[in-house]
Amino acid sequence: MVKYGGSSIAGAGQVGAVARYVAGLAAGNEVAVVCSAPGGTTDELLRIADLAGGGDRGAASDAASGIAASCAGLAGAAAEGDAREELLARIRSDSAELAALVDGMALLGEVTPRSRDHLLSFGERLSAAVLSAAISGAGAPSVPLTGKEAGIMTDSNFGASRPLMDTTRRRVSKEVGSLVSGGTVPVVGGFAGADQHGRVTTFGRGGSDYTAAIVGSCIGADEIWLMSDVAGLMTADPRVVPGASLIGRVTYAEAVEMALFGAKQIHPRTFEPVLEAGIPMRIRSSTDTENPGTLVHGGEPEGAGDAAKCVSSIRGCGLVDIRGGSMVGTPGTAGRIFERLARAGVNVMMISQNPSESSITIVVRNSDLDGAVRALEGGLHEPGIRKLDVTTEVAIIALIGAGMRGAVGVASRAFGAVERRGINVMMITQGSSELNLAFVVRNGDADGAVQALHEAFGLGA
Repeated sequence: MVKYGGSSIAGAGQVGAVARYVAGLAAGNEVAVVCSAPGGTTDELLRIADLAGGGDRGAASDAASGIAASCAGLAGAAAEGDAREELLARIRSDSAELAALVDGMALLGEVTPRSRDHLLSFGERLSAAVLSAAISGAGAPSVPLTGKEAGIMTDSNFGASRPLMDTTRRRVSKEVGSLVSGGTVPVVGGFAGADQHGRVTTFGRGGSDYTAAIVGSCIGADEIWLMSDVAGLMTADPRVVPGASLIGRVTYAEAVEMALFGAKQIHPRTFEPVLEAGIPMRIRSSTDTENPGTLVHGGEPEGAGDAAKCVSSIRGCGLVDIRGGSMVGTPGTAGRIFERLARAGVNVMMISQNPSESSITIVVRNSDLDGAVRALEGGLHEPGIRKLDVTTEVAIIALIGAGMRGAVGVASRAFGAVERRGINVMMITQGSSELNLAFVVRNGDADGAVQALHEAFGLGA
């Protein structure tokens, strides 16, 4: 099972290189492919949704035509002769459907979660057709499939759907598995599936990784490769720490933590479908194909004495401190707080409560901050909550690694390193699993904190 990110198939030359590589793999292996939309396409579709929602029919239509023209250009380079004409006809048909959808949304000046999902699915739908044709042209029979055609059935939570795995397993095994066993390379558009009513749903950003894990688990893949413009999981963001190095092996548990804390934007649920089956996963470069990348496995952690494996950060967050003397010993205060946040659709990223129980501190993304404050202000008249203190523009720093479990002095080394940089730590959390140590600093201190931890734990060595 091989998945290609959008940056790997953004241009005609890249599509051709990927097609030749996949065709070579298929010569001696049973191969299935999942692909993202070409680089930048999903962002453009999101912009189209905003234009259509604002009723700007002309601009929305022009932008949709631009996507169609770009895909037609890729199609022209991906195939030759009759195959090219067949592919271009498919692109024209899909583009006409896209144009009609955008025009209808703009005419109403309304974009619903359902229509947004349908709109966003076109990027992967078009790229799957192009890449499949290129693979066929490189010598390996191939067919394109949408997530719906592949058999991925989800719930109806548009924008953040979950697969109904029992049904999905049966359908994908039949649709995709039969193609693979017959020597054909199926190319499945990632990111999307369909609910029980046949309506297109999406998994959210990064969802093509999730699609690859779903499909791979359903067909019993020996290994799943996530191919993109990065060599694998790194000890830190190379843009922040130039000396960051590639991590050779991590456990599923470590990889989940790395995904949640922003190390290579993997969909946080990517590993769910493969955990039970124990299917190994590799995160690899689509251009440096000799590099084995990072192996994610279900075995025991290695190098426990190394304490930590990477340091990561999430910027652009907000911190809310919820105070009230009557919170002390008052049952249900935390429940009411988080119930209000859940009703407002706010995702809480970190939680801390001091032993006196007089305050609870949460961290949310900046995009959720206003909603969180409004939800909590509505509870100021309730028992317990009396005051909110809000701090904007903070970052979460996370030190991750199974080797930290039971290791003495990890926190001392971490906070000593940060202190020597003159960085103030605003909030600290560590779960009982000890897989990560996370704390909050100002956005402006994030790079310095990452660099300090990377150096203190010798992660680039």
